[in-house]
Amino acid sequence: MPCPHFSITITQRSRGQSAVAGAAYQSGEKLYSEYDRKTKSYAEKQGIVYSEIMLPANAPPEYSDRNTLWNSVERIEKQWNSQLARRIVLALPREVPADQYPAMLQDFCREHFASQGMCVDFAIHDKGDGNPHAHIMLTMRAMDEQGKWLPKSRKVYDIDENGNRIRLPSGNWKSHKKDTVDWNEQNKAEIWRHGWEVVTNRYLEQNGRTERVDLRSFERQGIELAPTIHLGPAVTQMEKHGIETNMGNLNRDIKRTNRALLTIRKLIAELKSWLAELIEKRDKLVEEMREPTLPELLMQYMDDRQAEREDWSASGQRKGTVIDLQKVSHVVVYLQEHEIATVEDLQNHLDETQTAFDDLDKQIHNKEKRMRDIQSQIKAWDSVEQLLPIHHEYIKIGWKSKKEKFYQTHKAEIDEYNKAFRLLIKLYPDKKVPISSLKAELEKLPAEISDLKPQLDAVKVDLDELKTILTIISPPEEMPQEKEEPKTTVTQAPKEKASLIDRLHDKQQLVDEQKQKGKTRSISRENEL
Repeated sequence: MPCPHFSITITQRSRGQSAVAGAAYQSGEKLYSEYDRKTKSYAEKQGIVYSEIMLPANAPPEYSDRNTLWNSVERIEKQWNSQLARRIVLALPREVPADQYPAMLQDFCREHFASQGMCVDFAIHDKGDGNPHAHIMLTMRAMDEQGKWLPKSRKVYDIDENGNRIRLPSGNWKSHKKDTVDWNEQNKAEIWRHGWEVVTNRYLEQNGRTERVDLRSFERQGIELAPTIHLGPAVTQMEKHGIETNMGNLNRDIKRTNRALLTIRKLIAELKSWLAELIEKRDKLVEEMREPTLPELLMQYMDDRQAEREDWSASGQRKGTVIDLQKVSHVVVYLQEHEIATVEDLQNHLDETQTAFDDLDKQIHNKEKRMRDIQSQIKAWDSVEQLLPIHHEYIKIGWKSKKEKFYQTHKAEIDEYNKAFRLLIKLYPDKKVPISSLKAELEKLPAEISDLKPQLDAVKVDLDELKTILTIISPPEEMPQEKEEPKTTVTQAPKEKASLIDRLHDKQQLVDEQKQKGKTRSISRENEL
């Protein structure tokens, strides 16, 4: 199944990141950074199979050189905390031939980035370990018609209802900053994700594959499964080297639980469908004869199996009878233990089993959701603790113009702090975040989920028993074997193997017909006399 991974990050100078270093890493080249006067070399990096730079129509031709492009970006950004580039890492579908990966990325980047005025630098990584993926770096400033970098934002004067500028008490005109392009708007991420989804599915279809990728979350897709947790590069490398981690073990537990839930849901659906069909046939039969009990159906199964072995050897018949007796005896014991005698009893037992499964499924789902909620709270707490000094410095500034300038300089940090603070204050109005209790609860939840797995296994065993009963009482249709017949021979359509209820119905009709013939013969003899 194609992997739906698609992550977007920002290269920020305030975090010690470099656009030149990022470009060198993903392309596997040796580049020189004019900003910090250091060489960024990744020439020894393995697994880089393709790289390319795509430029908008108004970009200078020299930007097709990777070193020139990203040094120009570093040069135009003057602030210590400038945002240098947007980075996207996306998974490539293994179901598509590798030689088509460059065309896929060209289609995607041309439509969503280069045509919108961004310079695009992408590279394909594939070490042959089953994880082909691509790195995309995008410029964050627009360019004018001459290829010169434009400001990221511009001043816009506020106007009143009459269309006139608003003057402040200080004598200055009231204004605000507005981005010159819409690349930072939140809906762009959704548009880009959907764009890659469309490209991937188009190439899958062109290659005759039935798989499709959906980059929406399980919740938005309406799938009642728990998503796995992102491991990050450090944990991923540890796992690749055979070092087990708590996050890796948790993901493995989530995947095993999801597989079990899917199997049980499928089995329940099959059993309910079979019971619905069985009840429908039973209702028709009840109109002409009494309802057969499950033990009677099992005995009829034994008779039919014995009749099928009439042409077997004596030894083969004995062995077949022993096997059938063992199977039926096991089923009879199960029916007795659960006090199941009729189809209604079987239906009620299946309903009870499904209720137990639904309750168990809900418990697991709630615990996994609680884990994700706690992780988001801990992350918010860490952000508040880390960014609190910048927030304090920001609120102490009295002059509005100076405060606005400080905000533009520290926009990412202040916005991240406010977002985290809003989350915590919504959950804890008294500002008392029980961080120790949350961490302790997070450590216990995986074990609590594991404790529920034996109950899942018990439900699975019960459903397997019901499925065995299904195969005995309502055997699957026999597939007719194709045989070559002479052209002059007229072949008859193969008959489907009837269920035991159908065969009981036929047997009852045969008995009725024989009784009717007996009555007719008696009347004839009386007339002869």
